[in-house]
This record gives sequence, structure tokens and C-alpha cells, in this order.
Amino acid sequence: MNIAFLINQTHKEESNFTTTFLSFKAHGRGHKVFYIGLADFTYHNEHNIGAHCRVIEPSENIESQEGFLEMIRKKEKQYIDATQMDVLWIRYDPVIDMLNRPWAPPTALQFAQLIKRQGTWVINDPDKLVEATNKLYLEYFPKKIRPKTMITRSYNDVVNFLDSQDHQIILKPLTGSGGKNVFLVKKDERHNLKQTVEVITRDGYLLAQEYLPEAANGDIRFFLLNGDPIQIAGKYAGVNRIQQKGDIRSNIHQGGTAQKANVDETILATVAQVTEKLKEDGMYFVGLDIVGDKIMEINVFSPGGLNLASKLNNVDYGSLVLDHIENEVEKRKNK
Repeated sequence: MNIAFLINQTHKEESNFTTTFLSFKAHGRGHKVFYIGLADFTYHNEHNIGAHCRVIEPSENIESQEGFLEMIRKKEKQYIDATQMDVLWIRYDPVIDMLNRPWAPPTALQFAQLIKRQGTWVINDPDKLVEATNKLYLEYFPKKIRPKTMITRSYNDVVNFLDSQDHQIILKPLTGSGGKNVFLVKKDERHNLKQTVEVITRDGYLLAQEYLPEAANGDIRFFLLNGDPIQIAGKYAGVNRIQQKGDIRSNIHQGGTAQKANVDETILATVAQVTEKLKEDGMYFVGLDIVGDKIMEINVFSPGGLNLASKLNNVDYGSLVLDHIENEVEKRKNK
């Protein structure tokens, strides 16, 4: 099959990213791989939409993820009509281009919608991703699995929310990723609160959440495929992300470490409450961030860590995902 990965920009990709992990594995299975940047699309007319892609042919001999990414970066772009793509997999982070190229993510998503209408299978469904461009998407899900949350740009609202909580709260951007500008605010240590609110709201809305004591042990990044937990031989695709000492952020990019996740019945019961809607929304590949019995975030654009889960559990979740995609593509071709 021909599988296209929609990314921010090639030079911003890393060899240890989940995107590289999956695209290299797809290449090793004999598939043609396209890399598309957010600014690479072209619309000629309603029957002719495509992108200037970097292409890796199945015949090219590449031995590692590092070599694969190096090869991709050396490739000259070539125009590929969207009808030649069996799958367009959206794997960009909307936050990366929020300041310098704010036009790029929403426009690329519109192109993905048009390509879907031409018959290409787009992961995740771009029509629903429009509703999930920030953390408000979590509010569409059952209250029971959500932490107490407030979204605002008002300093007074934040003060009132802090006063209503037991001890402390988390403040972070509504539109954000990678653990940037995330703050823990205690009731008795609010002397910098106004400046903190100003820093976060400078670029948009602020999200305030109750602090969950279980967060001291990090969080669980838990993966779903077509609404179901990813598992092999009873080993669930999850990573326990542990923050550095003195830090509240468990994100790997912010110095957090990855450990094998203990997936218990509480986690599975929490996950079960969101799977049906995710499947209905066409959210095919999803990463949930779980603390205790709450889901802190639903990552639907470019959830990372599947490669770490594979390594920690000594199983190949990437091949399981690609098996599923190959079967779905075959079904679509035979309709």
C-alpha cells in the first residue's frame, strides 16, 4: 500500500519519534511511504488534490530508523496526487506551528478533509479532528472520568477556582503540548499567580485542573486502536511516565522517564468509558493520559510513546497496528 504521513516539517522529526517508528516499520513491510509537510499541499480542482512529498520506495535498503529519517531528509519532493494514497495518517502537532505558522495546521486539516472526500482513508478522521484541536475535546466525554476543570482567560476566575479546591491546582495552556508552561499552584503560595496567568494567557486560553495526588507517581500514556486497547498476549500498550524530582511534568520531552505501566482494572474501567465515542468519532489511533481513575488528556493528533511501550513490554505494537491498517485498506479496496 501507499501510506502518507502528514507531519509538521521533516527537519523537526526525530529518529525516536513514534512517527519514524511506524513509517520505518511500514517501509520494512514493503509499503511505499510518503512524508508530507503542512505546507506541501496543492489544490488544482475538486478532482485534483495532492502534495509535494518526500518518497521512500519499498526497494530502498534502509537498516535503521536513523537511516530512514536521514534518507527522507535527503529526498527531493515530488508531486503525488491524493488518489495514489491508500492512507493519509495525520501525525503533526498543531502547537509546534501555533506562533510562527498559525495558518499551517488548520489549512492542512482542510486539505485532509478534501482528500478524505476523494476516497482516501484519513487517520484520524479530519472532520472530527476539527473538534479536537485543543484540550476542550475532553469535555465531550463522561464527567466521571474528567478531573475538575475550568477554562478561562480571567485572573479572578483562576483565583476562585483555586479557592474552591482542597490544596493546589494545575495551570496550563488550553492549546499546548509537551509539558510547556505547566504550573502547580498551591493555595498558600500564590504570590506569583497573576504573573503565571499572564504568561499562559498571552497565547490563548488557560486550563485549570484539580491536582490529583496520584500524579506524584506520574501518568500512564495508554494507546487505543479503533476504540480498543492495544494489547499483545495480555500486555497493554502503555507507558508509565515519571517526572523528574521537583518537577510536575511527566512528559518525556521535559525530562520524564518511561517505565513499564501497571495496567490495572481501574485503568481499564476508565478507558472503557471513552472507547465508544472515540470510535464513533473516527479516532483510530489515540493516546490517553491517565492519572488514577481520571483521563487528563486525549491525544488524537500525534500521540507518542508507542515505540517505548514496545521496548518496555518486549513486544511489537507497531506491527500489530500496521496489520490492522493493512487489513482495513484491503477491505476498502474490495468494497
